[in-house]
Amino acid sequence: ARRPAICSENVKYHDAATARSRGMAIKGGGMLRPSGTRVKRAAKHSVISAGLEVSGVLASLGLLKGARGRGAIFTLHHVRPQAGMAFRPNDLLEVTPQFLDAALTTLERAGYEFIALADLPDHLERDTPRPFACLTLDDGYRDNAAFAAEIFSRHNAPFTIFLNSGFVDRTHTMWWETLEALLERVSSMSFDFGGGAELIATATTALKQAAFDRISHFVNTTNEAEAIQRLDAEARRHGVDPGALVTDLTMDRGALASLASNPLVSYGAHTVSHRGIARLAQDEAEAEIADSIQAVQEITGKKTTTFAYPYGDNRSFARREQETLKRLCIDVAVTTRPGTLTTRNAGDMTALPRISLNGLYQKARYVRALASGIPFGLLA
Repeated sequence: ARRPAICSENVKYHDAATARSRGMAIKGGGMLRPSGTRVKRAAKHSVISAGLEVSGVLASLGLLKGARGRGAIFTLHHVRPQAGMAFRPNDLLEVTPQFLDAALTTLERAGYEFIALADLPDHLERDTPRPFACLTLDDGYRDNAAFAAEIFSRHNAPFTIFLNSGFVDRTHTMWWETLEALLERVSSMSFDFGGGAELIATATTALKQAAFDRISHFVNTTNEAEAIQRLDAEARRHGVDPGALVTDLTMDRGALASLASNPLVSYGAHTVSHRGIARLAQDEAEAEIADSIQAVQEITGKKTTTFAYPYGDNRSFARREQETLKRLCIDVAVTTRPGTLTTRNAGDMTALPRISLNGLYQKARYVRALASGIPFGLLA
């Protein structure tokens, strides 16, 4: 079963199931059309919110304590003030600075100890009664430095930013950001899904969302690099520069070096291109991993011991990737599989779960509910 949206890394990873969850019906040939989108999304949001509310009550009563385990690894992406756009298909990807501050305050009041992700193996070897929280952010967005860093410093909370060297060095583009910017601009567009260019209507928010889901599905089920090239070309045709988006949104080596003066920050590897590496040939997958590790070492002057799989699901890792990381001396690798760290899943440090703090559920009491581990047991 597809994991619920509160536990998914973000909306970059659409497939047919995700399309259905957004209220899109599958047509022949994989085409998508709006089908009661708002009603279905609202219903799903209500169910998940109710589950979080129930979990929070159970946690406050001290029930199901075992679900909490030793602690949790949290993941974020954008941390920035909310934009007032009607079409926000990547809304799962961002939280406000105010919510991040409230989330850390909630964890502090619940007795959590903030530790660096790289210190997790040593921490787990010690018998400590306090639960831990590790904070991680994916993709190296500029707002991590502009907004998040000050909040982490205020709470004395170490944080790890996972870097794609292709974004840092401006050699690769972020297709989910490109697609959002393109659809926001146009009322129609063309795209080749393999049978020649098709005209896609995108005049309304529902049609834009249908197009976003369909193209996302294509990116994640075909040759990813080729699909991104097609999308980038269509974006440029409409005046959207995918490379400029990467420059605007993510930190380069200079910005990363500047942020590194903060003693709480550390950097981990996240591949070069942010492709699903389990879908690549072995030599290409290994290069994605090794080159990103090398890039982080060049930026920081020391070797990283942490890694985050792009997408973080079965498209991103399997035993092959885990063995590669072990050969390259990576101590901790994180997925987007939801959950807390328990005796059942903490044994393999190259496939640890993370809890997503995302834009759809920005309430402080939800943070404590998620940290309790109870929602994952209930939803399982």
